[in-house]
Amino acid sequence: MRQTKLGALGRSTAWVVVITALVACASAPPPESAETVLQRANTAMGGTALRSISFSGRGSGATFGQAFQPGMAWPKISYSSFSRLADYENAAFREDAARSRAEPTGGGGVPLMGAGEQRTTGLTRDGFAWNLVGPAPVPSALALEGRIHDLWTTPHGVIKAALANRAKVSMRREGGQSLTAVSFTVPGRFSAIALINPAGLVEQIETVQPNPVMGDTGSVISFSDYRDFGGVKFPMRIRQSMGGFPVLDLTVDEVMPNAPTGIEVPALVTTATERVTADPAAPGVWFMAGGSHNSVAIEMKDHMMLVESPLYDGRAAPLLAEVKKLGNGKPIRVVLNSHHHFDHSGGLRTAVAEGATLVTSELARPYFERILANPNWIQPDAMEKSGKKAVLTGVSGKRIFTDGERVVEVHYIESSLHAQGFMMVYLPKDKLLIEADAYTPGPPNAAPPAVPNELNLNLVQNIERLNLQVERILPLHGRMVPVSELWTAVGKKS
Repeated sequence: MRQTKLGALGRSTAWVVVITALVACASAPPPESAETVLQRANTAMGGTALRSISFSGRGSGATFGQAFQPGMAWPKISYSSFSRLADYENAAFREDAARSRAEPTGGGGVPLMGAGEQRTTGLTRDGFAWNLVGPAPVPSALALEGRIHDLWTTPHGVIKAALANRAKVSMRREGGQSLTAVSFTVPGRFSAIALINPAGLVEQIETVQPNPVMGDTGSVISFSDYRDFGGVKFPMRIRQSMGGFPVLDLTVDEVMPNAPTGIEVPALVTTATERVTADPAAPGVWFMAGGSHNSVAIEMKDHMMLVESPLYDGRAAPLLAEVKKLGNGKPIRVVLNSHHHFDHSGGLRTAVAEGATLVTSELARPYFERILANPNWIQPDAMEKSGKKAVLTGVSGKRIFTDGERVVEVHYIESSLHAQGFMMVYLPKDKLLIEADAYTPGPPNAAPPAVPNELNLNLVQNIERLNLQVERILPLHGRMVPVSELWTAVGKKS
């Protein structure tokens, strides 16, 4: 009888707990919808009537994808000026910057340390991206995804993007306060989580976006020190990391809500296509040009070798197709990468999809094995669609490829400021040198620079160190030239 009473008491207590929980649930306010949270943040930040915004400042940053050594942080740069214009109504964006190197090593288009500033202007609208070189528009399809990401990850842009893309809401505890986490995906572009503080201000945005080299790539943007500009709140400090390393630390000093925009896509940009040309350099050797980055196709007995698969699928796919035509059906078995910088390795995933073995420096091989194993789910590339895995082999200082007749030598360019594991290719029979970034020829008959470029001097030192009998250079930027142009550029007689 005692057990029965205890059992009844236990059951009674259990029902009290259940009923209490049900009453508590009935009295608790229902969870807020993502739209409610976002509309409140939009109001708090003054974004309800915000059509565009411009902001400018100065600070520091880094050149993404241009690390001196594979896996190192991106090389630091300084911004004497930096501005962005976000046009939310027309989904248009503009960035202007004046930047200089803050450390001597690493790649990118920024002049060498102490050689001055580089001024850049990049724009996007209507699914097109382009740069301004002086007044001239230059198509830049590779930059499109990054600029769309930058437009919609401004503090007000992320609210507008979340409202348009079926966001979900959850709570997160950070730094001693509860933050509302709003997650959403812009299909084919990026996924994001915006963290909104109790005042309705966006404190941080965490994103994943596609990248031709790294695959799905993480970014974290933080905002602090909000101030009011005619009812629109905007942060005075913006910091961003990408791929695990800092890329921007901006102190904002001017903000203009509803700034005039006027971004229109030039006709030249709307009609641009990737163009691949094949100019014979020697029997069975073709200089593959037609764009900003060149490659070289080399015919072997039973296969084709390609030196450099650059940029992204959009460049690499037509390039690989043209190389197969030149080989009359011979497979592309080997794709050699000059160095790990992203503009020169952005087509390696495309080469994997083709079934090629990738040849990199031994220094870069573990790095590529790791990042090429990353998925590219947000915007599947050729490799992701193929389901193939990267097969890599490394070069330690020097390596020779031969089919019994043709010899292809691969050498390190030692002691360069540009990159470690930096490689060039020499064809001894034809006396051709293939190199990237160590020397980019200037216009024909241009006067040599008053001060020789350090990268050019380093290339000459490596040619002399190896006693290479070079007659012509096939640069992976610019035009094919006799080696005498390099000698002239560094103030030497050929």
